[in-house]
Amino acid sequence: MTTKSLRDEISTLVHRYADAVVRRDGEQWGSTWSENATWKLTLNRHVEGRTDIVALWHKAMGGFHAVVQNVVNGEVTVDPDDPAKASGRWYIMEHFHRREGGPGILLAYYDDTYVFDDGQWLFGSRMLVVQYQGHPDLSAPFLNAVP
Repeated sequence: MTTKSLRDEISTLVHRYADAVVRRDGEQWGSTWSENATWKLTLNRHVEGRTDIVALWHKAMGGFHAVVQNVVNGEVTVDPDDPAKASGRWYIMEHFHRREGGPGILLAYYDDTYVFDDGQWLFGSRMLVVQYQGHPDLSAPFLNAVP
C-alpha cells in the first residue's frame, strides 16, 4: 500500500466519522472503531472498547439539538515497523446547538491511532485536544493562546 492510498483510506475513515456525527448515525459512527479502541475526550473522560465508546457517544449526542462537524485538515504517518498501524492528527470545526445552553463552536484536533483490521482501517484510539469551545463569536478563551 502506498502512502498516498493509505492517507486516502484514512481520510475516508475520518470523514465517515464526521458524516455520522452530523447525521446522528450511530451504526455508521460505531463502525469506524476497532473492537478494543479507546476514546479520550478529556483527562477524566475516556472510555475503552467499541461498545462503551458507542454508548458514550449516544449519551453525549442526546445533549445536542444539532451538530455539524467539519474535518478541516490532517496528516497520517504509517508505523515503519508495522504497516497495519498508523497514526495521525485531524483538525475539526464543530458548530452545535445544545438542548440546554444554546449555540456554540468547538475548534479542536484529534490525535489518532489506526489499525488495519479485516481489510479496512479503523480507529485504534482518538484523543480530542480542544483549542476553543464556547460561544460562536469566539469570545471565550482559546486554550492554545500564546501568553
